Amino acid sequence: MSTAEFRQYLFPEGHRRIEEVKGLDAYAYRQAARKEGTFTGELIKGWTPLYLNEFRGVTENGTLRQGLFPFEPALPGEHAPVTAMVAAAEALLATVTAEDREKLTYPVDATEWQTWANPEFMQFDTGLRLEFQPRRVREKALALVEASLSPEGYQLARGMMLINGFLGEVVGLESVLNEFSYNFAMYGTPDLTAPWGWQLYGHHCAVNCLVVDGRMSLSPVFFGAEPNEIDAGPHTGVSAFEERIKLGTDLMAALSADQRAAAITYEQMVDPAMPEGRVHPGDERHLAGAFQDNRVIPFEGIKVADLPAPAQEIALSIVKQFVLPLPAGPRAARMREVREHLDETWFSWIGGHEPGDVFYYRIQSPVIIVELDHHCGVFLNYRTPKQFHVHTVLRTPHGNDYGRSWVRQWQAAHSELAR
Repeated sequence: MSTAEFRQYLFPEGHRRIEEVKGLDAYAYRQAARKEGTFTGELIKGWTPLYLNEFRGVTENGTLRQGLFPFEPALPGEHAPVTAMVAAAEALLATVTAEDREKLTYPVDATEWQTWANPEFMQFDTGLRLEFQPRRVREKALALVEASLSPEGYQLARGMMLINGFLGEVVGLESVLNEFSYNFAMYGTPDLTAPWGWQLYGHHCAVNCLVVDGRMSLSPVFFGAEPNEIDAGPHTGVSAFEERIKLGTDLMAALSADQRAAAITYEQMVDPAMPEGRVHPGDERHLAGAFQDNRVIPFEGIKVADLPAPAQEIALSIVKQFVLPLPAGPRAARMREVREHLDETWFSWIGGHEPGDVFYYRIQSPVIIVELDHHCGVFLNYRTPKQFHVHTVLRTPHGNDYGRSWVRQWQAAHSELAR
């Protein structure tokens, strides 16, 4: 019998939390989730003013910095696997019906990029809902994801989807929590040099991928899991985030007492010193989640460049974990970019910092934001954060989420050439 901690938090048979969702499919639940006065309805109400705003990008002070993401072809050794991606994308397009192809595809700079979300209820039905597609379409969509990401990245994304399906089985809500409860969309026309990309999103998994002239932007990325392991069935042993969690406590352990004090912005996960709104009902401590494309997120904590060399390397190892889904070439480019801005990189922490504690951390610079947060129960019954419920976010601030800065520069350059 499993001894996994999460199992002690299952809702009892017949509990309203489960029963009120049971039997609904994604579209029926979408409508039910909007009901005014409900938890989900209030989340949607709060997010609604942020939907589809003109994209600017996350900043630390409200001012976009120019020149952070100059568009240039990929450097030697930093190329994305564009040829394989184009082949996989064309295979997907050849598999769907003409009607579904129209629904699947958008212009490369469409605002629909910004409709991704990580809750289990569908806010936007962008692209194709994989659970309602034939198996061959699902396989082709996942083949494009696999052709784009590193092996570790693909394993992580699929792991989130498998854990989601496992959660649905455990709580008896397979109709809204299953392996394919995800939307998939394509942007632009698959091409070896011109910009195009794809988007996968749903509960605890959202990936936005764009390539242009050999370069790849992989952000925003949201990975999460409740629980963060599968302890029964054919996928037993699938787990996630152990290294990201361990590296967090390792980094705190590598700091002096004064440095830890500087890094800790709040000592408790819900702290009386927090300003109103610092803990969001859905995002909890996350600041860069869904619909936060233009948010101002001030630097907090302590500068990484001021830490001892071993601590700096742990901080960079955390960033490496977050960019691991990138294939080798673009990952090298991303880490080069991060190192170039190490003197403007900040590390902040909320909560306990011993192994087994729950916490939040953020590493932030002008070119990257990574966050990890332990969360309260959603489909399991607990009201304080647990280590087995994890949310993580990766962002590219100052306008290059969705590769948007590169796309705009590409469009401007080619507009000039066409004159």
